[in-house]
Amino acid sequence: MTAETPEIKVPELSVVVPMKNEAGNAGPLTGEIHAALKGKLAYEIVYVDDGSTDATAAELGALAAADPQIRLIRHRHSCGQSQATISGVAAAEGIWIATLDGDGQNDPADLPKMLAMRDQRGDQAARTLFLGRRAKRQDSAARLVASRIANGVRGALLQDRTPDSGCGIKLIRRDLFLELPRFNALHRFMPALVIRAGGTVVSVPVNHRPRTRGVSKYGILQRGAIGLVDLLGVFWLLRRNTLPKL
Repeated sequence: MTAETPEIKVPELSVVVPMKNEAGNAGPLTGEIHAALKGKLAYEIVYVDDGSTDATAAELGALAAADPQIRLIRHRHSCGQSQATISGVAAAEGIWIATLDGDGQNDPADLPKMLAMRDQRGDQAARTLFLGRRAKRQDSAARLVASRIANGVRGALLQDRTPDSGCGIKLIRRDLFLELPRFNALHRFMPALVIRAGGTVVSVPVNHRPRTRGVSKYGILQRGAIGLVDLLGVFWLLRRNTLPKL
């Protein structure tokens, strides 16, 4: 290494945040991510604009231009949350991936807790998905009931031993994420798919905040109908999988 070739520091963590029509959320969320992680490890923030039609694209562009730790991926048209996450992970440079929903309901202050749990697991962490568990969800009563039913049905069918598979805040090694099958509902079934790959899942109690800007992209009936088809597909996938014993 010479003075003419400065060392390039690979980030330990890439925080991947998919966003679609979340105007007003990116700035505050960026500040919270920096407050949670600054000085603790090398990290980057990867925002994925999933075909936004409001001011989100302009806001993300301005943030990326002003902040060298932000990288911006753009989809010309909306491809859905899972594909936006996949695009962000594919572009990420970090060894570890943390995901956050772009609506601000996940609290970046929980990231150090998840990283500490990773460190406690030592070598086992490499094949572990650390997944948030929202103890006090800030959602409508109808959404809470629908989620409770969905979690019960999913858990009974997939045996993923996960009380809250839909929580957006997750921590996983990038190479393990890239082993998982890719499809539109990947983000909802990651615990079962990690177990399918021979890994484990650790649920971490996290904060959950009310949405203060924007609107949800999912209706309860729409999510339920599509989710049932996805659930049956994942169930089939699990039944067709056999891990070798080494």
